[in-house]
Order: sequence, then C-alpha cells, then structure tokens
Amino acid sequence: PAPRRLNSGLPMNIGVLFVPQQEAWVVERMGKFHRILEPGLNFLIPLLDRIRYVQSLKEIVINVPEQSAVTLDNVTLQIDGVLYLRVLDPYKASYGVEDPEYAVTQLAQTTMRSELGKLSLDRVFRERESLNANIVDAINQASDCWGIRCLRYEIKDIHVPPRVKESMQMQVEAERRKRAMVLESEGTRESAINVAEGQKQAQILASEAEKAEQINKAAGEANAMLVKARAKAEAIQLLAAALAQAPASLSVAEQYVSAFSKLAKDSNTLLLPANTGD
Repeated sequence: PAPRRLNSGLPMNIGVLFVPQQEAWVVERMGKFHRILEPGLNFLIPLLDRIRYVQSLKEIVINVPEQSAVTLDNVTLQIDGVLYLRVLDPYKASYGVEDPEYAVTQLAQTTMRSELGKLSLDRVFRERESLNANIVDAINQASDCWGIRCLRYEIKDIHVPPRVKESMQMQVEAERRKRAMVLESEGTRESAINVAEGQKQAQILASEAEKAEQINKAAGEANAMLVKARAKAEAIQLLAAALAQAPASLSVAEQYVSAFSKLAKDSNTLLLPANTGD
C-alpha cells in the first residue's frame, strides 16, 4: 500500500480551531461540502460542521514498488522509482478520488511499463531522463482532475536478468578491445606519418643547405674573379700610365734599336717587321 500523507489527523470540532501551516481542512456542513479552512484561526458551528478531510500541502515522496517491464527488444527488467507529488486543489484531492496516493502510484507503474515498451534495452539506459519526463507528463494529464501535481519522477534501480547482464558485459569488453585496437592503429599511423614528415623535413633542409653552400661557393668564386680582374686592370692602367711618360718611351726605343741591330748576327735568316721605321 502507498504511504499516507503526513497530517495532524481529523480534529474534533470545538467551535474554535487553529489550522497548522501547509495544511487544508475540508469542512462539511450537514454532510455537504461547506468550505476549506485556511491556516490560522477559524470558527465553526459545533454539531453542524464537521472536518471531513485534512490535506497536506507539502511535497510528498512516494516509493514506487519494483515491477516487471518488457522492453521493445523483449528483455524483462525489474524497475523501481520515486515519485514526488504535491496537492494543489484540496477539494479535488478530497472528492475526486478515494485514495490519491494509491491512484497516482498505480498510474506511475502502468505508465512506466508503457514507456519502457517503446524503448530498446540500450536506449533505456541512455534515455533515463527523457523516460522520467514522459512518465511525469503522462501522470499529470491524468491526475489533474484529482487536484494533484506530479513534480518529478526518478528511476532508482534497473535490474537486468543475469544472462542479459553477461551479454552486456561481453559487449562492453568487445567495445573496449575495439577502441584499444583502433587507438593502437591510430598511434601507429601517427607515428609513421611523423617519421615520414621528419625524413621529408630532413631532406628539404639538406637540399637547402647544399643549395646555400653552392650559392655561397659560386658567390665566392665570382668575387675572387672580380677581385683578380680589378687587380689586373689596375696593373695595366699603371703600366700604361708609366709608358705614357717620355723617359719611359725613350728607354723602350733605345732597347728596340739595340735589339734590332742584333738581328743578323746569329743567323743568315733575317725577319724584318713591316714598320721598321717606327
């Protein structure tokens, strides 16, 4: 049986009554509903007025007993939960249903079985929040005429048959091995890519170094040739400047005449230049 709501019981009508906070007392006059007493001081007519119901306006916690439910893939589960209620309309809670707590508990159980039948076993564990929300919506649609509002519903435990649990464990282990193999293969691939990238970078750096060396060597040879050419040009310019002077020209002319006079002394063959008179 569902637990009863906590209240102060049905008090006797002594004419002057003090209603505790968060409680609503339903008064009947000569067997007919008269009014609802608010917290604080209230006055009633003895013998005519009677306090028929005492409704607690606090939030109520009800344990939903464990029950069997079959999922979409024909797996039988044992599920229990916790239901949180609150009385919003004391009149409807008193006259709308005989036992509001029991009615809401039964409605929660039937709704839970109906919602679980729409889901597979894997989705039951993944969509617990949506399952709780669907159960709350279904309960509120039916309990509105009872003056009770379902605030939330929480599934406590889900018991799976032993064989199904073993198969789930095997599936989990297989998934873990699969992820481990995938991670290992990805690590091997990343390692090979890193090695190839390293070799590529090394070859690029080596070719760039060789290229820079050849460029530097060519630049050095070009600079050396340029320096030699400049030195030779400067030497020629200095020699030409020296020959352009008169004493130097006279000395060269004297040596020319002296050499020309010795042409026929050593051999009978004589070669004369065309410009002998120069």
